[in-house]
Amino acid sequence: MVKILAIESSCDETAAAVVSDGNSILSNIIASQIPVHRLYGGVVPEIASRHHLEAIVPVVGEALSAAGCEFSDIDAVAVANGPGLVGSLLVGVSYAKALALALNKPLIAVHHWQGHLHAIDIEHHLTYPYLALVVSGSHSGLLLATEQGNTMLGCSHDDAAGEAFDKIARALGLPYPGGPEISRAAEHGNREFQHFPRAWMEGTDDFSFSGLKSAVLNYLNQQRMKGAEPDQQEICDIAASAQEAICDILSAKAVAAAQREGVAAIALVGGVAANQRLRQLLSERAGAVGITAVWPSPVYCTDNAAMIGVAALPKYAAGDFADLSLNAEPRLAII
Repeated sequence: MVKILAIESSCDETAAAVVSDGNSILSNIIASQIPVHRLYGGVVPEIASRHHLEAIVPVVGEALSAAGCEFSDIDAVAVANGPGLVGSLLVGVSYAKALALALNKPLIAVHHWQGHLHAIDIEHHLTYPYLALVVSGSHSGLLLATEQGNTMLGCSHDDAAGEAFDKIARALGLPYPGGPEISRAAEHGNREFQHFPRAWMEGTDDFSFSGLKSAVLNYLNQQRMKGAEPDQQEICDIAASAQEAICDILSAKAVAAAQREGVAAIALVGGVAANQRLRQLLSERAGAVGITAVWPSPVYCTDNAAMIGVAALPKYAAGDFADLSLNAEPRLAII
């Protein structure tokens, strides 16, 4: 039985997991820095990298212990080497390289996006081809997944969906991370309070959320110029209206692309895949045209090492190993 120790440190979670054949997750440990960065309203790269340095050794130790493994039981070391914050990535990559060298085990480099794509394989068994809607704080895109590889159909030209959520939440005075806070506030709000603009990018599978973000900020500024600070109910209404606009665009374009490509399933992955309204809209719209929509459990939506380990398994089988010149690639190309 192959056992891969996987490491993920691309942003503000220090994560390690042990994954074996058949996408079996033996352990999945995540040390979050949310309480630290909440003080600043967002991730501070310098602080993130320092906390990764402090957490990486105990997190890996806990992952091995939870899996009932020793270092000697590991067959390979996998690590996300990009894209992400360069300082954060360097901690994970440097540790993984040193560990692979010390253990004399293969080193496997995994693209962070590929990790999110393979997160769906942990709990679902989709038949190729299928459409993948990848949405997180740093990227949003549509990919066609086939046995031969993935084809990028479209991506965000400016703010990612998760980034728009975070910026809108900050403007509303909601704490970091903004996505979950917007979702919680929206539960008590009116989706039709404001019809914020949607950039449909007609004729493409691309996204654009900067106009929506600006519309929300402009609305708030106009209200404040009148001396009207939003009360708690209005904050919830704005959150619900903004969330509806983002989820409307993402779900509609994903279903339209899936119909055009003739696929039977859509995989929703990435941190924003945990958003309940997005899941609901995507499921309803996909189901109405006979397409299945699936997503991972919340723990596998946000950054985690289990997805990195699952993405590394086919690379191990193919002998696709990295050497010790592997470096962090903060702007690693998506495909």
